Amino acid sequence: METAHELILLGGALGLISIFAGVISSRFNAPLLLVFLLLGMLAGEDGPGRIQFADFRAAYLIGSIALAIILFEGGLKTERRMIEIALWPSLVLATIGVAITALFVGVAAVWLFKIPFTEALLIGAVLAPTDAAAVNTLLRDAGAAVPDRVKATLEVESGLNDPTSVFLTILLVESLMSPQVFTGWNGILLFVEEMLGGAVLGLLAGYALLFLVRKLKLPVSMHPVLALASVLVVFGGAQLIGASGFLAVYLMGLIVGVSQFESQRGVVFASETFAWLAQISLFLMLGLLVTPHELLPLATPVLLITAVLIFLARPFATFACLMPFRFTSREMTFASWVGLRGAVPIYLAIVPVLAGFQRGTLLFAVTFGVVIVSLLLQGWTISPFAWVVGFGNRSRPPV
Repeated sequence: METAHELILLGGALGLISIFAGVISSRFNAPLLLVFLLLGMLAGEDGPGRIQFADFRAAYLIGSIALAIILFEGGLKTERRMIEIALWPSLVLATIGVAITALFVGVAAVWLFKIPFTEALLIGAVLAPTDAAAVNTLLRDAGAAVPDRVKATLEVESGLNDPTSVFLTILLVESLMSPQVFTGWNGILLFVEEMLGGAVLGLLAGYALLFLVRKLKLPVSMHPVLALASVLVVFGGAQLIGASGFLAVYLMGLIVGVSQFESQRGVVFASETFAWLAQISLFLMLGLLVTPHELLPLATPVLLITAVLIFLARPFATFACLMPFRFTSREMTFASWVGLRGAVPIYLAIVPVLAGFQRGTLLFAVTFGVVIVSLLLQGWTISPFAWVVGFGNRSRPPV
């Protein structure tokens, strides 16, 4: 009984500390999600908190629920105009861009870690997605006068590239564990089936939720609860039938967000609350999961992989994908810099560990290190970088 009470006290205390730390960090323009991650590390076994948490299965479950809520909220807050001006460039970045990024990082990983190409490509697939929570939060807080088309492309891309990376990660893990199962064409067919299934299910679920909200005689305060329960049903159901649950909940949120109904403001407000709770819980948990002293021997390869990701892979993928859509060089340069990594790569790095992959813990540690460096370097410099490329807000100088 006392242990349960201690856990409740500890959870509440970590939540309160996270909120207060977030208020302080905003004054220094620090990435809020990085603060949550570092607090989790401080509470962990290498920090003063001394909490031992190494349950990857529980972390994967909690991470799945949290990301489903975060992606739904991301879709919910995506405006119709953003889709109209940024759908196609975002789609190309979220598919071809992810593949290019994974390939670049994979080649670098072969050289750095002396591992087979398929294993190296797995590292690339895990590190390929930008983080919806990190990108959306930092773009809104940057105070930069970023062109609407660029901002919309980055926000929509961050919601759409997760399904591609999840698919690639699981495909590569299963290929490594059972090499005879998949061929190239098999993989392409599976990708198309998974994305189509997720898209259809997400669109249908979005309209179904709208129908229920409008027709059921429920108290308005119950509508956010209905939405949250629907998100979990759609995500879990999609994953069970082999469709993309991540794409399904994002599109579901998108349909609800661009529609009009009586309790819309309440649903959006409550979803923001759920998403913040999910983000804080997710980053604290991922911080607890890592053992910082294990990262120190990997510092050099982590920095080199991060350099390849930030200065080669992301810029090449961005320019290759956005140039056909007539983005300017300044716009593509800024989009290259805002490819932040966050919770999603760390979440994906859990998959090889759960599958019993031999180098799973190495991949997890490398991924965690790359995310920390990405949030420190890119997250802290978005506003100054916007000034460098000419998108600075004259009413708000960079910090």
